Amino acid sequence: MPPKNLIDSDTVYWQIAPMPRSTTSHSGLKLSLQSSFASLHDLAEAVNEWCSEKGFVPASGQAAENLSQRSLRYYRTLGLLDGPLKGEGTYGERHFLQLAALRALQSRGMPLRRIQELIYGRDDANLRELLTRAKSEQQPVATMPPFSAETWNVTPLEGSFALIGRDGARPTAAQVNAINRILQKQKVTSR
Repeated sequence: MPPKNLIDSDTVYWQIAPMPRSTTSHSGLKLSLQSSFASLHDLAEAVNEWCSEKGFVPASGQAAENLSQRSLRYYRTLGLLDGPLKGEGTYGERHFLQLAALRALQSRGMPLRRIQELIYGRDDANLRELLTRAKSEQQPVATMPPFSAETWNVTPLEGSFALIGRDGARPTAAQVNAINRILQKQKVTSR
């Protein structure tokens, strides 16, 4: 029996010998991964490395760039990640697929609530298919522009319209009245 080490909140067995690697291929998606991961940390590192290679980065800062043990525990509470394998206390290919799918969807800017709807209860084949589609449809991540000291002013207009000005620019009362007259004429002629 391998020596026992306390890795996280669960007691797991640490394997000293290198773990066998397998390559899973499905619809052109290749996953080169260990048959099992001894801890949440090892699983997080493997998914982080895979996402880095594939270019999956959470969009617009909605999640940390890298997974951690803490984020994996949070995903378990949401039902996005299964618990460790029974009797072994380790994590396997299914756990990897769940997290890779989660990260692929986060890279598209999808909120966790929607991701839950898409991956909760899916079998491994469905998770592989989701990853295949996500990779083929991958788009560049839209990033938020850096913070600017600009200020924007909104001037209400007739109906459902508003005029937006930058850096304190505001229209005069005469300009607002002229624009509102144009909008009223449009409203009358469109009826």
